Amino acid sequence: MTSAPISLSDLRRTFADPPAEARPMMRWWWFGPDVTRADIDRDLEAMAAGGIGGVEVAFEYPVSERPRRFGSLEFLADLAYAAERAGQLGLRFDLTLGSGWSFGGPHIGPEHAARKLHWERREIGPEAFEAPRGSGWPHDELIGAYVGPGSLQEPPDAYDPVPVTDDQLRVPEGVGPRVLLIATSRLTGQNVKRAAFGAEGPVHDHYSAAATLCHLDAVARPMVEAVGARRIGSVFCDSLEVYAADWTPGMGDIVAARRGYRPEPRLWLLVTEHPDAAAFRADFYRTLSELYEENFLIPLANWAHERGLRVRVQSYGEPPAALSSYRQVDLVEGEQWVWTGLPMTRWASSSAHHLGLDVVSSETWTWIHAPSFRATPLDLKGEAHEHALLGINQFIGHGWPCRSTDTSAGLGTFFYASGALDERNAWWPAMPSLMRYLQRLSWVLRQGTPVRDVLLYLPTDDAYAAFGPSIDLFTVSTGLIPAEIPRALREGGYDFDLIDDHFLAELIPDESTIVVLPGRGLRLSAATQARLAAVEAAGGRVILAEGAVEPDAPAGNERAERFLAELGGVRAPDVTLLPATPDIGAVHRSVGDVDVWFVANTGPEVREVRVVVRQTHPTLEVWDPVSGAISPGSAGSEGIALELHPYQGLLLIGHDEPADLAADRSAALAAELAPGDLATADLSRAAGTTRPERMTPIPAALTDWRLHDATGSDLGPVELPHRWEDDSRIGPQFSGTMSYVATVRELPSTGRLGLDFGPGSLDDVRVSTNGMEGRSYQAKVVPPVREVVEVLVDGRSTGVVWDAPWRLELGSAGSEVSVGSTLTLRVSNTTSNALAADTTVADWAARSERLHGRRFRMQALDRVLDGVSSGLVCVPELAVMSLSE
Repeated sequence: MTSAPISLSDLRRTFADPPAEARPMMRWWWFGPDVTRADIDRDLEAMAAGGIGGVEVAFEYPVSERPRRFGSLEFLADLAYAAERAGQLGLRFDLTLGSGWSFGGPHIGPEHAARKLHWERREIGPEAFEAPRGSGWPHDELIGAYVGPGSLQEPPDAYDPVPVTDDQLRVPEGVGPRVLLIATSRLTGQNVKRAAFGAEGPVHDHYSAAATLCHLDAVARPMVEAVGARRIGSVFCDSLEVYAADWTPGMGDIVAARRGYRPEPRLWLLVTEHPDAAAFRADFYRTLSELYEENFLIPLANWAHERGLRVRVQSYGEPPAALSSYRQVDLVEGEQWVWTGLPMTRWASSSAHHLGLDVVSSETWTWIHAPSFRATPLDLKGEAHEHALLGINQFIGHGWPCRSTDTSAGLGTFFYASGALDERNAWWPAMPSLMRYLQRLSWVLRQGTPVRDVLLYLPTDDAYAAFGPSIDLFTVSTGLIPAEIPRALREGGYDFDLIDDHFLAELIPDESTIVVLPGRGLRLSAATQARLAAVEAAGGRVILAEGAVEPDAPAGNERAERFLAELGGVRAPDVTLLPATPDIGAVHRSVGDVDVWFVANTGPEVREVRVVVRQTHPTLEVWDPVSGAISPGSAGSEGIALELHPYQGLLLIGHDEPADLAADRSAALAAELAPGDLATADLSRAAGTTRPERMTPIPAALTDWRLHDATGSDLGPVELPHRWEDDSRIGPQFSGTMSYVATVRELPSTGRLGLDFGPGSLDDVRVSTNGMEGRSYQAKVVPPVREVVEVLVDGRSTGVVWDAPWRLELGSAGSEVSVGSTLTLRVSNTTSNALAADTTVADWAARSERLHGRRFRMQALDRVLDGVSSGLVCVPELAVMSLSE
């Protein structure tokens, strides 16, 4: 639950050196599950060295010839070893309670397997007849039969139940052509997706407590007992994908007990457009949501709590989890990006905020710059910002493939889709600084409480009524909210939470409460109407987003402007950008007397903007999570001017200390900290502050560039810009590190020196084609270094550059850098080039399918080189650094 806010001084100190608990984690895929202890040691040690805070271990499909069996004693022993080793390295260890997804396996028999209603339509004549019920597929159960006048081309408007006696359908006489509709409870037939060896079997019935406990006893209990609850950070359930599961044994009795009538005579309303269908569907599908909570989430949580464990769940999909279903578990998680939209991250963070939780996590980088090994650190940073702007403050990377050490050639195994974010990436030298950045950002965004101006009503009853082939409540309900509404709110400087009927019933409204209804004619229960009336009685407002959604409203931006004008008449935006800039987003947290805004440029161009915040303070500081720099500035009604580079994020800290006192305290803290803790006020990376760095190039300072390979061998002179794929000394298949070496020829006598690689560009094929695959994310700026450069002066590392602004402070002229100094640029690319040349991938993927069936297909490998370039595609300049006036 929400903790007491920390003081400004403690916030400064922990920003400089944030707790380990805020570090990003990784989903750790075990294939087979074939791992050796050497594999475990290698992966965990690499994660710890890279600044990763823990793992969420997941068990996926086999790729080897003789895989270990999931659940075997050998497997359990290695799982226990992994947890122990993680603890020794200071890493959190989370455990997925099953293989693949969704939960199920060979222990699930027909009595516990997921079921659905199967509908069969037959055209019949007017004569009466009797027919046997028929057995259909094994374990089928006839639920009901219905007849109505019409044909398959002219479907009936309504149906009457057909009597069933003595295992016979008794169809009465009619007067013309008719349609016979038969409802059968049938096993969905869905098996666990991407199952490990020995974990194959049906997905279990998530509406049945007995099925849930069967799975927990067969699969979860042995793993937890082997590992030991004290070593487990949380137990995890991935997103719900129990497709089309809309029935469970005893459903008729359950609906009768809860809704006051038996559903069987009316089931035909589920598949027709009769006027009574909406009300019946709402009753029926709401019952499924309740059963999911009562018979899956609650038994899962109780089972875990009895063992002292916390439960983390991605609660969306099918079964139809409600926004408020998260209240049954301990830790809330979402996935997907787009900060101006309604992805699952917004669903999760909204629920977490209603529940008063400090931490809300997201499965991050699920489709990062697909296919595998194309993602860059800048891609990872850019997508992480999208999640942060959606209210996320714990990143769980997707993910880290555990590859077997017995792979004799090629890159080794990796997940069929998504990022491969391990140390095989040639850009790995950037990982520690990226993780440190996200650790700082996550820690600050956990403090205090979120500031949300608007509660956007989620039309749950309308979604239930609209269910058809899909019973995904998240997808259908958010799909009923026009995209203009969340986009207008976010780009207009407001933040919001979704709210459903359950959370609305628990809301204590006051004059600050604003509820936005996303359209006219919503199905609002009497209780919900009463709660909305209570909001207005308390001095709050209920706003119909009429201008954004009505058919006769102006299109496009005019709709949004009309909606924002009405909202602005009630409350000014939390953040105003001058000029208005849709690429820049902000998220706000109130930490006692301190206010924290995270402001991020989500686009590929430099943006100069003045940020005006509604909650003003005497002092507004700019904190840079990359460097740890703190730069004081003045607040007030005029706001603060920022220069935000592509995909740059900064923290604005508003407080009541006088600016000169705040500067003194920041300087005193910087003096206390050990080197590397970084909390000075003038580091070069504080480029988004009120006084950005000015770089004055030194002509002819660097000459005679030479190229060295990874062993240090001199390959000869090189002309800049330089692209590896065009150089026969390197070639298009190389992934790794090459060094560019030059001698400093000219310097001023004094001054701070920096190296400037120049701006990114937008005119590359990688941007025009975008390399997109599915819901893939990619930063759209083309950097001047592909993709990471470590800068050394006379063998001394001065830092790693991988994001904008692509520049770095080197030190003082004459002391740290002199005429004659050797400047070395160690440039690392992505592993895309090596992947394109790796012929073993097709071999091990085909072997897996031949031996174990088709459990996966490698995705988009034919596009692995789309837009890929490597090297130093700029001419770096040695420059004198100074603060702009």
